[in-house]
Amino acid sequence: MTMAAAMQSRTAESPARSKASRIAHVDIVTDLAEAETVWRAFEESGHLFTPYQRFDLLSPWQRLVGSHEGASPFIVIARDTERQPLLLLPLSLRQGHGVRTACFMGGKHTTFNMGLWNAEFAAEVTIADLDALLAPLREHADVLALTQQPLRWHDQHNPFAQLPRQSAINGCPLLAMEPGGPPTSRISNSFRRRLKSKEKKLQALAGYRYHLATTDADVTRLLDWFFRVKPARMAEQKLPNVFAEPGVEAFIRSACLSPRGEGRVIDIHALECDDEVIAIFAGVADGQRFSMMFNTYTMSEHARYSPGLILMRYIIDRYAERGYRSLDLGIGSDDYKRMFCKDDDDIFDSFVPLTARGKLAAMAMSSLSHGKRLVKQNQMLFDLARRLRQAFG
Repeated sequence: MTMAAAMQSRTAESPARSKASRIAHVDIVTDLAEAETVWRAFEESGHLFTPYQRFDLLSPWQRLVGSHEGASPFIVIARDTERQPLLLLPLSLRQGHGVRTACFMGGKHTTFNMGLWNAEFAAEVTIADLDALLAPLREHADVLALTQQPLRWHDQHNPFAQLPRQSAINGCPLLAMEPGGPPTSRISNSFRRRLKSKEKKLQALAGYRYHLATTDADVTRLLDWFFRVKPARMAEQKLPNVFAEPGVEAFIRSACLSPRGEGRVIDIHALECDDEVIAIFAGVADGQRFSMMFNTYTMSEHARYSPGLILMRYIIDRYAERGYRSLDLGIGSDDYKRMFCKDDDDIFDSFVPLTARGKLAAMAMSSLSHGKRLVKQNQMLFDLARRLRQAFG
């Protein structure tokens, strides 16, 4: 039996000292197919998770991107005495510098990371539960690097906030929306007027329209355009093109084409006319919140009319009319995000050592993350770091 197969079939009994815990068994699964049934059950109502942890988003990431990066599936399923699943952690395991690090699947492409929880259990998780969860992991990993976790999701506390934590490098600007509220509660009248004035120029174009891509042909056509234009936009900003990394384009295409309810696992919103795509925003939605993943806009002269901002107004109104309660434009405080998002989501990182070797790694990761956060908060240091990156990148 291979080590992976042995690990896959292994069921660890939680230690006797955690008798107060509801967690009686912890399964470690290294095969996505084996975890799929339980994972999909966690995506049904009565569970706490973000849309970034859906199987149809993380499975292609692991298969197409994670495997290229040397990350192997490390899926943790906690069960009660009746073997009913209480929690699924979609982790991947990486090895480097003699340290085995477990982190959330999704890499750079998930804005938020969380476990998938039985909502009732999540509301009453204790330190004893977390001890029972982590103890069996020590045999397989040295440190947990659990980054970009929301403190709360849909008004429910993230149970992992009880672990040692620190503020994430970047915050996440958030637009809170009052269900049934007037349009001015989301976007001021003066801002709407400015956008409408700019849009008049675009409305003169033949076939000008806003729409959500619903057919495979539309999704494919918009992604073909995105993968042509985005590299040029990133080069213009002297940013590395993360979409050119091995497997990333195939992963994004897979998730955007994967059906979910009336939409897709990743939904694509677009402004178009008959002659060209003008702007797109793509993100994930779950009935209460829309979260943006990636976007770009035309390289043509029509870019001068702020098509990205006009498209954002359409998206905000669309989700507000459907009773959504919040919307975010991703991690980081870019100026355009602050035009719409006046609040902030609390995001935290946890670096949890599981072994003696992991203690040093956890300290190093924590210090590095803290240092990056300080640089981001100090404009002079941030500008210096950016200039150095451009000079030597």
